[in-house]
Amino acid sequence: MRGLRRSAASAAGVEWIDGDLADEPALVRLCAKADVVIHVAGLVKARSRAAFDAVNVEGSRRLAVAAREAAHVVLVSSLTAREPVLSDYAASKRAAEEVMARTLRGRLSILRPCAIYGPADRELLPIFQAAAVSPFLPVFSRSARIAMIHVEDAAEQIMALAAARPRPVPTALCDGRPDGYGWGELMTAAARACGRRITLAPVADGWLHALATANDLARHLGASPMLTRGKARELLHGDWSVSAAERAMEAPRARHTLDTGFRDTVDWYRSAAWMTR
Repeated sequence: MRGLRRSAASAAGVEWIDGDLADEPALVRLCAKADVVIHVAGLVKARSRAAFDAVNVEGSRRLAVAAREAAHVVLVSSLTAREPVLSDYAASKRAAEEVMARTLRGRLSILRPCAIYGPADRELLPIFQAAAVSPFLPVFSRSARIAMIHVEDAAEQIMALAAARPRPVPTALCDGRPDGYGWGELMTAAARACGRRITLAPVADGWLHALATANDLARHLGASPMLTRGKARELLHGDWSVSAAERAMEAPRARHTLDTGFRDTVDWYRSAAWMTR
């Protein structure tokens, strides 16, 4: 797979540099003579806070040091960094922001995408798979608001803001609904993208916490499940909407609505045989 990516990069006139966030010489080569550096690498699931920090915090620190000469460094963080007490992941993303800000100061822009979805996304795949076959889909909270963005829109906004001046405060990325969506809207839209109608089934917070606790026990056996107690707290958090003060009004407007974005995602899943229905 890496060979295929390297060939594609070469064909596009892109220089490929092997390495990772622990490889300081590779990071120096990567950032050498770069006017803009965009940092999107990181872990979204891990066995422990230490494992998150080793990549998301220490890796970001190394990259910031390597990018000392760049005029503009863009950290693609996460909206969860707004609430670092919720989870190890959120705490590691906030810490990454802070360590890069100390090193780069006025040359850093921090972008916080909300929930990103789209082709090749594995994290939301189970929801669409369930929407394709199940008569019921869960609703975790009737009052929570979750902002969303299609991956193509997120990439376009990131590129536009990377080409602009560094921004002094963290900036959130979202689609045309910054006030976000309710869980019922999201589940109904997922079913609609699969060509189905479903019944919404409210799920008690305790059930989600119980499942997450069982998954946390599995972490001690070497697993890295997505649904941990921290992730459950993220899912149940009441407000992942985006305020006007957090947005970049000059960023390109999202082209995808939730319906067009979800349909695009399901079409890709089916074309890749990730979904058979």
